[in-house]
Amino acid sequence: MKLAETIVGWKSEITAIRRDIHAHPELAYEEVRTADLVATKLESWGIPTHRGIGVTGVVGVIEGKTQNGYALGLRADMDALPMQEINTFEHASTFAGKMHACGHDGHTAMLLAAARYLAQHRDFDGTVYVIFQPAEEGFSGAKAMIDDGLFTRFPMQAVFGMHNWPGMPVGTFGLRPGAMMASSNTFEIRIEGKGAHGGMPNLGNDPVMAAVQLAQALQTIISRELDPLDHAVLSITQIHSGSADNVIPNEAFLRGTVRTFSEEVLDLIETRMRDIATLTAQAMKCSVDFAFHRKYPPTINEEGATAFCAHVIESIVGKEHVRQSVRPSMGAEDFAFMLKEHPGCYVWIGNGDGDHRDGGHGLGPCMLHNGSYDFNDDLIPLGATYWVELARQWLAAQTA
Repeated sequence: MKLAETIVGWKSEITAIRRDIHAHPELAYEEVRTADLVATKLESWGIPTHRGIGVTGVVGVIEGKTQNGYALGLRADMDALPMQEINTFEHASTFAGKMHACGHDGHTAMLLAAARYLAQHRDFDGTVYVIFQPAEEGFSGAKAMIDDGLFTRFPMQAVFGMHNWPGMPVGTFGLRPGAMMASSNTFEIRIEGKGAHGGMPNLGNDPVMAAVQLAQALQTIISRELDPLDHAVLSITQIHSGSADNVIPNEAFLRGTVRTFSEEVLDLIETRMRDIATLTAQAMKCSVDFAFHRKYPPTINEEGATAFCAHVIESIVGKEHVRQSVRPSMGAEDFAFMLKEHPGCYVWIGNGDGDHRDGGHGLGPCMLHNGSYDFNDDLIPLGATYWVELARQWLAAQTA
């Protein structure tokens, strides 16, 4: 592994920063302490820093030895999750019901280390923007930063992201061109019928039976209308209706999620869901209100940028540790909004199998969004080295 020795020497210091962030998790758009810590560190390293972009986002501007009009963005997310940590080690969350269970504390630490190194050396031409984003966990912080002028205030030709990946060995990276992660969407269906006594169903229009038929009918979109080579998920995760054993209620509600790897497939699913919901309710003498909410688009890696990232990673860890055709995930990531604006690539860095956790960790697996999770601090020098080499090599390639 070819790591930047200077960054390796900072490991203890950056680890302490990471663990401090872990102990003080902040939810979406509440990352005031975290953002202040990030901005203060950047400023102390001589990096011009802009605060309050997308509410609590921070951008640092690192200029190279000359300016040639080329720039790229490196992005890390900062927010935590609204869940209880069950670890009891020294740096466990001090805030009840809040936890860094997805490793955003580690992402922030890796990018801070890279920013410090780049600012100290400035052995490149062009500009590197280090983007510390709020509210990734379901609240579209990337879009908020874009809407607040991220790409107009800080013009760049490409943008890159990285996420730790439990179960993948430390020292290994995963990436692929095209869809890396799915779109995230939710739906709500309200069926209105006519209530009646449970012993006299003929006097009502039963919304419960309409909901049952609709739940089954919606699955035919995936099994019978979608090209089998186009992957998608339609999951009904909630059905609510009624309050008594002998009463047919007036209403029934269905809620759930849809995940796709393309917006074309998403268009098809949304259209057919609306049609089937409307006609199924009609057939059961009920009416329907259908709402579909598009939250995050699919995360699509640009082919050229992905090949470039793979080359950079190979130069650090060797070809055998780069999984260039990793299976995409049906999870979602709001870095997708940035990739819709600029070409780039989102990679996974292996977080290991959980053996890195200090004594006092929970008994559960070290998986994302799990109360026993903890970021693997051995990734800090590796992830920071990747950011540094990606910035250097990408900027050099623009003028080669």
